[in-house]
Order: sequence, then C-alpha cells, then structure tokens
Amino acid sequence: MKKWFIRLALTAVAVLGFTIATNMTQPTTASAATKSYSKVYKVAKAQLGKRYGWGSTGPSSFDCSGLTSYVYKKGASIKIPRTAQAQYNKYKHVKYAHAKKGDLVFFGSSVWGISHVGMYIGGGKMIDSQNRGVITEAVKAPWWHYVGTARVTTLS
Repeated sequence: MKKWFIRLALTAVAVLGFTIATNMTQPTTASAATKSYSKVYKVAKAQLGKRYGWGSTGPSSFDCSGLTSYVYKKGASIKIPRTAQAQYNKYKHVKYAHAKKGDLVFFGSSVWGISHVGMYIGGGKMIDSQNRGVITEAVKAPWWHYVGTARVTTLS
C-alpha cells in the first residue's frame, strides 16, 4: 500500500510539473495575436472624436495617458502605468527616427517633466487626447515640446 501511494504521489507531481512547464514555455496563440498593431490601432481609432476629461480613463472621455492605457489594455491586453510620466519612466526609449507604429511619444518640459503622451501611428502622426478631444495630429506640432519615444512592446 505504501509503495502504491508513493508511485501515485510521484506520478501526480510529474504530471503537475509537466503541465506547469508546458504552460510557461509555450505562448498561447491568443496572447501572441493580441499584440498586433492593427488591434491596438483599431481600438485607438475607435476613440477619435471622444471628449477630453482630466483624469478620465474612458470609455466616454479620456485624458492623454488614460487614452494610451485604455488602448493598450483593450488592444493588446497590456496594463501600462496610468500617468504619462510613469509610462515614460517604465519603457525602453527609442530615437524618434526609429519609432514604430504603436510606440508612445512624450512631451513636456524635460524627461522629469512629462506632461503629455500620444500613440505614434506612422507618418509623423499620433493619436492623442488633449483639449480638443481625441484626435490625430502631428507629433512635431508647434504647441508640443517633444521629449522622447518609448516602446511598450513589439507589435506585429
């Protein structure tokens, strides 16, 4: 009886270990598919025209970092920090010349004074939320002081 119990316990541990190892090393198709630029862009584009609201995180109104947080959560299942400064601080910075669609672009007085964020959509443009609501505009618009670009994740 004792040997039978030991075999049963060892078998259970082996099966459990194999199951955990398999789940840790093999990404699911769903999570890989959720990190596509087209999905993130689709969520961002659907917010165009919504009103600006200081501290708003959607879905009816947004501030700038509320918009980027919402877009990444809904479009890529990625929870990013709530404020523009925290978003800037968390992610790897890339040169503007190497910006990819879906990267975050930041504005403010300096790297310690980030006050605005938008999502780069290519062609020198971004989707952001500001006093005119959620719009598409130029990253290098004269009313913004560009500070940097950061990559949340690699989007396919």
